[in-house]
Amino acid sequence: MELTLTPLEFARRTRRLYPQREAVVDRDLRLTYEQFFDRCDRWSSILQGMGVVKGDRVAYIAPNTHAQLESFYAVPQLGAVLVPVNFRLTGEDFVYIVEHSGAKVLCVHADQLDAVDSVRDRMPGVERFIALEGAREGWEDYEALIADASPGFERPEIAETDLLTINYTSGTTARPKGVMITHRNAYMNSVGTLLHLRIELGQRYLWTLPMFHANGWTYTWTVTAAGGTHVCLPAMDPARVFELIREEEVSWLCAAPTVLIMLANTPERVRGDVPSGVHVVTAGASPAAETIERLEGDFGWTVTHVYGLTETTPFITVCERRPEHEGLSTRERGALKARQGVELITSGELRVVDDEGVEVPWDGRTVGQITVRGNVVMSGYYNDPEATEKAMGDGWFHTGDAAVTHPDGYVEIQDRIKDVIISGGENISSVEVEGVLLRHPAVLEVAIVGVPHERWGETPRASVVLREGETATEKEIIAFARDNLAHFKAPTQVEFVESLPKTATGKIQKYVLRGGASAVSRQ
Repeated sequence: MELTLTPLEFARRTRRLYPQREAVVDRDLRLTYEQFFDRCDRWSSILQGMGVVKGDRVAYIAPNTHAQLESFYAVPQLGAVLVPVNFRLTGEDFVYIVEHSGAKVLCVHADQLDAVDSVRDRMPGVERFIALEGAREGWEDYEALIADASPGFERPEIAETDLLTINYTSGTTARPKGVMITHRNAYMNSVGTLLHLRIELGQRYLWTLPMFHANGWTYTWTVTAAGGTHVCLPAMDPARVFELIREEEVSWLCAAPTVLIMLANTPERVRGDVPSGVHVVTAGASPAAETIERLEGDFGWTVTHVYGLTETTPFITVCERRPEHEGLSTRERGALKARQGVELITSGELRVVDDEGVEVPWDGRTVGQITVRGNVVMSGYYNDPEATEKAMGDGWFHTGDAAVTHPDGYVEIQDRIKDVIISGGENISSVEVEGVLLRHPAVLEVAIVGVPHERWGETPRASVVLREGETATEKEIIAFARDNLAHFKAPTQVEFVESLPKTATGKIQKYVLRGGASAVSRQ
């Protein structure tokens, strides 16, 4: 009999082989894999007793804690569908996602209890409200329930095409869409991750990436598959990150480029000694070569850029290191590592195509849209056949990312198609301009958007966050861009801001910047 391709297989193997290895560190709590899976089984038993059956949805609103991690095993092994919700959203958002997904049980961290209490009367589909921490009147206590539970429950038959999770997109311009990820999708992404990003037995992974975001890029299961240790980090704090790296001997972490910028620029007095040898996986936006150079050159870390979307489970490509790259200078390697890279062995087929669906030449110049099909592509958007048809009706998932393919097969994103600036008939990549301006010694972060121009149609505008203690003028920034770019690509306007608007996963919200200065915090 063939085994189902499901990440639950990783749990079976690890609990059999490594029961006494440390599985989870969450503040003062430490669990072996035997203890961790016992807790998962107890919670599965409780949920089954609550009437949760195969296909039911169970939603979680929580940061990176042991309880959130347990959900990625306890819910799916019942055949139920996990709905990990972005805990930084508003009560209004919680209502929409919980009701749209049809969640029967809602599990909430102490920090979000007030937000949910303010709208819970608008969640008629939820039958049980569970407090993961800080239980109070009207809430059932997660820890108390587990303490009193039996680990025995009835395991249903699970097919690899069954739904594993529904992950809601950020919904920056419309209602968020529910991405349906199957057991097979997650299994294949985890195996591909283990092949290309080789976390080893006993290594320790720091949860700097939110678990709710594309299931923590499937590291919720990948670390377990490797017999590694999950080191939980409920809130992003650079000083705490460096502290945990030292104290817990962390080997791996994942983070969006904005988080890497934060870490790279943390003052020495705050970060202290930085252990070398940390493996960093970054995605979510194109990392600047400058940031990669600093982490690798100053910290002695290894940075690998991957690319994907929630709809692709999420990894499509990895910027894999090749022997011929070793002779490159630090700057040349940084520029290469900023590319999105090549297909993972397990992900499926990727093409960059023109408007007619024809693959563009591998010349590093011709721009097309990234499309993909294969093992990691979602089964569709939950209860949204129109959006599903629009995104993947021809059998290929259309990412909306504009890219080129280099002669060596490495893909490099130029922009989101909607973010390409067309000025006087010329296409300008905001990513390219941002990468240049990040080399200015005073610039910490920058975002480029197109704004209306009477003569050229559009022109680039830069929103710049300066490094602490540094100064610069609009003229200086524009002159720096003109010295390092074709003049038509240089911004014609520069605004200095205290911070850039971002999603909970660190992506810059360019639609906010286009909407005007009122949405941006200024210096």
